[in-house]
Amino acid sequence: MSRIAKNPIVIPTGVEIKLVDSVVLVKGSKGQLSMPLHAQVELDMSAEQIKMKWDQSNQKATALAGTMRALIANMITGVTTGFEKKLNLVGVGYRAQVKGRVLNLSLGFSHPVDYAIPEGIDIEAPSQTEVVVKGMNKQLVGAVSAEIRAYRPPEPYKGKGVKYADEQIVRKDAKKK
Repeated sequence: MSRIAKNPIVIPTGVEIKLVDSVVLVKGSKGQLSMPLHAQVELDMSAEQIKMKWDQSNQKATALAGTMRALIANMITGVTTGFEKKLNLVGVGYRAQVKGRVLNLSLGFSHPVDYAIPEGIDIEAPSQTEVVVKGMNKQLVGAVSAEIRAYRPPEPYKGKGVKYADEQIVRKDAKKK
């Protein structure tokens, strides 16, 4: 039995959920998200909560029910409050600034790095060494943050690079004679 899937999802006020042709549509104050529902999982929807139904003798269906429950709960959180990830730029001369729909990064290369901001994502640079990625879709926020971090991941000797705000970098000692 999936411990995650058996918990009901509470629908907050102001959120509208529909199931149209096995596609879950979630509409809230920040916008609308949609996701296809797997064939082995069904939804039991009432006015204030959603419960998952599946064939509990099938191990794959049990795993899919937990995954679908988590994805729907993330969609509800996304359309109500949204998601955000913070990145820090550590290093001399490392800067970030937003110009329209382009994030301009100066990361110690011989050229500036221009990152085109995808639809559904908002990027802010409150200071030159901070970047905040915001959006409704948790997967997209994480993917965009990972792409920005991948330009210059933090190195283990001095800790320079683009790192998540809550990331701890394990430092190595320099080579000793």
